[in-house]
Amino acid sequence: MSPLHSHLKNALLGLFTIFFLLLLLTGCGSGVDSGGTGAAAASASGPITGFGSVIVNGVHFDESHATITDADGTPHHRDDLKLGMTTQIRGSALVVNANETRSIADSIVFSSAILGPIESIDTQARKLTVLGQSVDVSSMTIFDDSLTGGLTALAVGDVILVYALFDGADSTYSATRIEPKSGVAAYELRGVANNLNTSLREFSIGKLRISYAGIDPKKVPPSLANGRLVRLKLQTAMTTGVVNAMQVLDGVNQLGEHDEVRIEGLISSSGSNGQFTVEGVPVDAAQAGVSGNAGLGVGMRVEVEGTVSSGVLVATKVHSKTQKEVEGEGFELDGSIAALDPVNRTLVVRGISVDYSGTVEFRDGTIADMAVGKKVEIKGTLSSDRTGLSAVRIKFKH
Repeated sequence: MSPLHSHLKNALLGLFTIFFLLLLLTGCGSGVDSGGTGAAAASASGPITGFGSVIVNGVHFDESHATITDADGTPHHRDDLKLGMTTQIRGSALVVNANETRSIADSIVFSSAILGPIESIDTQARKLTVLGQSVDVSSMTIFDDSLTGGLTALAVGDVILVYALFDGADSTYSATRIEPKSGVAAYELRGVANNLNTSLREFSIGKLRISYAGIDPKKVPPSLANGRLVRLKLQTAMTTGVVNAMQVLDGVNQLGEHDEVRIEGLISSSGSNGQFTVEGVPVDAAQAGVSGNAGLGVGMRVEVEGTVSSGVLVATKVHSKTQKEVEGEGFELDGSIAALDPVNRTLVVRGISVDYSGTVEFRDGTIADMAVGKKVEIKGTLSSDRTGLSAVRIKFKH
């Protein structure tokens, strides 16, 4: 072989080697052009508004392989998820099509706002006082199906679990779900700390004065400050008007950096240039598209979309909602009919009772096609006692 041929052969081998290495690096996800952030991810927080997949903020999360826990990290089954529970869900990047937005959930954490005894009930104003906190019961508050009659089934002294959105305008809670509880070893509260006294190691949430003197200082979050959202476990006995905290944790949901995020809640504080917080999460809406007629003041319910940068949700869209709009969105169920009462026109899907005796739009079938085992998609509003749904539309799936 001539020297020229040998030189060309070596050059070609070198080029092929470089090309192969580049392909190998690209295929292995070397991090080039990725910033080292890994696969795209999405997260959402807010109340559950439907099942078939878990629906939060209009996103349908496939929960079939998700890790499901409560705020304490206790594992739960997917059947433990209920309408109205406030959740934080993390999953795969959002996939948007003509009908819906989908994601595959990796983890679902549900967490309540209050666990404690009822101190007062105002049925006319539809308000409860629990652990010194004022709780609003609205037309969108869901009651556990054991509370037949809804609010009228409750009595002073009953211990209840309240899922709610915090309203910073008047330091109240807008309940999304209420359940009875028994055999409670500790009360729980998630709220905004105020009147902090670091010498006495006390602070207040609403009208409740709390002492954290018995907690190891190393176990108190350094973020504890006036205006900060905290999560507490409390002793069930109260002495001299002060309840002792057994645990103090930061109460702000932590969002993943660069995540696609959708959150729904009430604006708890507001600043200038489109800056505000929702459930303790800082939002920068300076460049966001803003829609809705409810405004962006403290206490307004909003749905925010955007990405997370340095712990701040940089919004691309902000939509404010009136109570009427929230009611109009209703709830969704997708599944097989597990039980059917054709006389009273009620059915059960995913453990939820649905009344279809009113005006219902049927699609791809008629009322005569109703049968146990039939797969249906149901759009509905809350029943009169708010323990189930009243169907507005039933679509048969074939």
